[in-house]
Amino acid sequence: MAGPEPGWTPVIPQTAGLGLTPDGPRWFASVPDEPGLWLEGPAEDGAASPIAKSTLAVLDHALRAERELARLSQELGSRYEEVDLLYTISEILGQTVRLEEAARIIVRAVSSVVGARRASIVVHDEQAGVLRTVAAQGIPPGRAGVIRIDDPDSIAARVFRERKAMIGDPAEGPLPAIGKQERGYQGTAFMSVPISYAAPGAPARCIGVVNLTDRIGGDRFAPTDRKLISAIANQIGAALENARLVARDREQQRLERELELAKHLQQGLLPAPSVLSGDAQVGVRCVALESVGGDFYTFSRLGLGRVGVMVGDVSSHGFAAALLMASAVSAAGIHASAAGTPDEVLAALRESLADKLSSSDNYLTVFYGVLDPFNGRLTYASAGHPYAFRVPGDGPPARLDATAPPLGLGADAAIASQTSPWVSGVDLLCVWTDGLADATDDGGEPFGEDRILEAIGARRLDHPERIVEAVMAAADRFSPRPSDDRTLLVMRI
Repeated sequence: MAGPEPGWTPVIPQTAGLGLTPDGPRWFASVPDEPGLWLEGPAEDGAASPIAKSTLAVLDHALRAERELARLSQELGSRYEEVDLLYTISEILGQTVRLEEAARIIVRAVSSVVGARRASIVVHDEQAGVLRTVAAQGIPPGRAGVIRIDDPDSIAARVFRERKAMIGDPAEGPLPAIGKQERGYQGTAFMSVPISYAAPGAPARCIGVVNLTDRIGGDRFAPTDRKLISAIANQIGAALENARLVARDREQQRLERELELAKHLQQGLLPAPSVLSGDAQVGVRCVALESVGGDFYTFSRLGLGRVGVMVGDVSSHGFAAALLMASAVSAAGIHASAAGTPDEVLAALRESLADKLSSSDNYLTVFYGVLDPFNGRLTYASAGHPYAFRVPGDGPPARLDATAPPLGLGADAAIASQTSPWVSGVDLLCVWTDGLADATDDGGEPFGEDRILEAIGARRLDHPERIVEAVMAAADRFSPRPSDDRTLLVMRI
C-alpha cells in the first residue's frame, strides 16, 4: 500500500484468498465489476485484514462512482449532441436558406450525432415522381442521384412508400441497396428514416428520406438512434419544406420581376399618342390579359400630312403571342417607313414573319391604313382583321372589309388595297381586336360590335381619348373578367 518497491511480482491467483509471497502470506481479491484488476493486502489469521477489507470496499465504491460519472458524462454528451441537433434544425427553420444548403447542414449534423460515415437526404420530386438527392456526405461524386419511388430494390424508396424506418445489420445477411447509386456497394449497417411534414390543418405527408450507413465504431445502429432521428423527422421535414417554400417564393418573385420587365418592354414598343401631336387626335388602349399579350398597334408620320396606322392581333395570348407581337411591331415600323402602299407593307410584313409563322401554330390579323387628309381618302389593307370601321360625322359606320386572309394562314394569298373617302377633321377611324368584341358577361352573352359602334356613335364628336375611355369602361362593366387581350384605337385627322 505504501513504501519502497518490494522487488517482486505476485502471481495472480485463480480465486480470491491467501497467496505466498517473498514477504510472507498476502491476501488477494478481485475488484468487483473490474475484470483483470486485483487488490493485494495484508492477511491476519489466514484471512484478509480489516484494512484490506476496508480498502477493497472503498476502492469498489470509488470505481463504481467513476463508472457512473463516465456513464452520466456520456449520456450528457449524447443529450447535448441531440439538443445541438435540434438547435441546428431550429436555426434553419428561422433562416431563409436554400433547400440544398439546409439539407447539407442537416446531413452533417445528423451523421455526426449518430456516428455515420456516409449519409444522404433524398426529397420527393412530385412532378417527376422520384426521390432526388439534395445533400450527401461520404458518398463519391456521381453516386448520389435519383431514385424511382417504385424501385423494388431501393430501401429509400421502400421507406418512402411505407413510411416506416428501417435498420439493417450485416450480421443478418447481405445488405440491400439504399438506392440505385448504392448497388454494388459492400457496406456495413444502414438506417433509413422517413421525413415527414404536416402543414397547418393538414395530415402529415412523407416528403423524403434520410439515409445513414457505415456506423463509426460499430456495424449496427442502435434503436435509440432510430428513435432520435424518427423523433426529429417532423422538424427535419419542416426545415426542408421551409427551405423549399422559400426557394419557390424566390423563384415566383423572380418570375414576377421578369414578367413586369417584359410588360414594360412590350409597352415601350407601342407609340404614345403624342407621336402624332399636331397632326391627329388619337385615343388608344391596349390591355393584355396576362403580363404580356399579342395585341399591338403602331402609327407614324409618312410625310405630306399623311399618317400610317396599324392594329394587329396575334392568335392566343401570353409569351408565345408576345414574342410574335414584338417581331411584328419591329418589322411594321421598318416597312411602314418605306412609304409603300398598304398592301405592299402587309406583304413585306408577312415575308419578315414567315419563318416564325411557319414554325408555330400562331397567326395574326392585321389592319394597316394610310390616312391622307389633304386628298380626302383612306387607303387600307386588312389581313383578316374583322373590326375596322370608318365612322362619319353623321350616318352609319362603314366597315373596312378584309382584303386578304390572316398572316400565317395563306402564305401565297394576294393582298389588295382598298380606298375609302375621308372627311378631314370629322371622320373617325375605329379599329379594335376580338378580345373587346368577344368579351362576355356572366350569362355568356358577348359585348359585341353593335354595342361598341353604338357607344362610339353616341360620342363621335368627342375627343378620341374620351371615346376610348367610355367604350373600355363599358366593356369592363359588362365583362369584368377578361378572357383575351383588349385593344381599341380611335383616330381623327
